This record gives sequence, structure tokens and C-alpha cells, in this order.
Amino acid sequence: MSLFSEKQTQNLRVEGMHCEKCVARVTQALEDVEGVTSANVSLESASATVEGRGFDAAALVAAVQEAGFEASIA
Repeated sequence: MSLFSEKQTQNLRVEGMHCEKCVARVTQALEDVEGVTSANVSLESASATVEGRGFDAAALVAAVQEAGFEASIA
């Protein structure tokens, strides 16, 4: 990963969250993906906005799925 990679923002739809603990699990899963610097997850809109450099959008979806939720690129 290059330190000079362009900043990325990716929006995801996240389904299956029912409470703030779910939001915390999804947030942690996304922040654990290499290259992610922040993840803002919303229970109300069933979505997540991820920022960082050099991450792979498919890795974000996989991370959310591994945490037990459904995700897709918005």
C-alpha cells in the first residue's frame, strides 16, 4: 500500500443490524480491514460510510459478512 494512495470513500448497505451492539460489531469489522481509517455505521439508514487509502471494496463486504451481517456496495 502506498502512502500516497488517493483517499477513498465507500458507501455500503448493511442489513441485519438490530441494535447498537450490531453497529459496534460492523464498525469494528470494517475498521479492521487494511487501509480503512474510519467507518461510520448507521442503524437507522442500514448503511456504512468507510474512509481510508488503498482498501478493497470487496474486502469490506467480506468483513461485514464474516461479522454475521449482509452487505453490498451502495
